[in-house]
Amino acid sequence: MSTVIGTVVCALADLAPNSATRFVVNGVPVAVVRIGDDVYAIGDTCSHADVSLSEGEVWCDEKEIECWKHGSAFSLVTGQPQTLPATKPVPVFVARVADGNVHIHVELEAAR
Repeated sequence: MSTVIGTVVCALADLAPNSATRFVVNGVPVAVVRIGDDVYAIGDTCSHADVSLSEGEVWCDEKEIECWKHGSAFSLVTGQPQTLPATKPVPVFVARVADGNVHIHVELEAAR
């Protein structure tokens, strides 16, 4: 049985549009991506090279983030790699905006 934890990480206004910001939510590194007024939360560690995805480029139209180290792109919706060299997905988490704040829900078992 997994435990769901909801955490306010920041105000939506604190996130730069069309970019990613790294947060640690209950010990789990998470890249929070803002595209317009939508937010996405994805594991912040590339499954190929163990580097921070939040330092990569956000592809807004594709809803993907590119790892800066070797160029693998990951879906912000599914966590699946869209390009090589990565072949394993990264976790995705529920992200929502309520009362102007960004809430991230980390399923602790899924994040391991």
